[in-house]
Amino acid sequence: MEMFAILFICMFSPVLANQEERLPNKCDVCKLLTVELQDVLEKTGRSKEVLELGEVLDTGKRKRKIKYYTSETRLTEAMDNICERILQYKVHAERPGSLRYAKGTSQTMNTLKNLVDKGVKVELGIPYELWDEPSVEVADLKRQCETMLEEYEEIVENWYFHHQDERLDRFFCATHVLRDSDQECLNEVWKGDMGVKGSKEESEGENRRQTHDAGEL
Repeated sequence: MEMFAILFICMFSPVLANQEERLPNKCDVCKLLTVELQDVLEKTGRSKEVLELGEVLDTGKRKRKIKYYTSETRLTEAMDNICERILQYKVHAERPGSLRYAKGTSQTMNTLKNLVDKGVKVELGIPYELWDEPSVEVADLKRQCETMLEEYEEIVENWYFHHQDERLDRFFCATHVLRDSDQECLNEVWKGDMGVKGSKEESEGENRRQTHDAGEL
């Protein structure tokens, strides 16, 4: 069993090394930012709440009413700490392109944890209790997300108030943030680990939970 563990780790060492070496690009960041923002907005999109804005002096009456669905308050709440959600992602080093970023434990890490559960000693250079902590790569995703949101906040507001009939990833990423040559990741969609036992059921479950194509949300 110990020999198997050594062989297994050697076999996956290029994957683990690549996980450390590859940093997210601008397309990766933009894609995940729009996925998360769209997700938050969809959760509040059915609210029938009506906000009363302003107050007339002496009478105490509100000046006007506005639907929460179209309010600036809804957008502000959605954008608040949106980049913190990026820390929920894990690096799935066995997947190509932007698909390497997904929520849930990666196939590689699951296999390594199973070995540990069976009593096999696995050395990754970091303590076992830190295996599930956000990696350097994911932390960089969050940092770039915050920078991008600050730089292009007005573009998000423009989409929210005037262009919600357009896909957020296309309006924000393709039209305003990314160059034409940097948009390849926007078309990448997770289709499951083909050829892996049980992958059909797993991929169907994951597709129900999330997709990396913001237009499908």
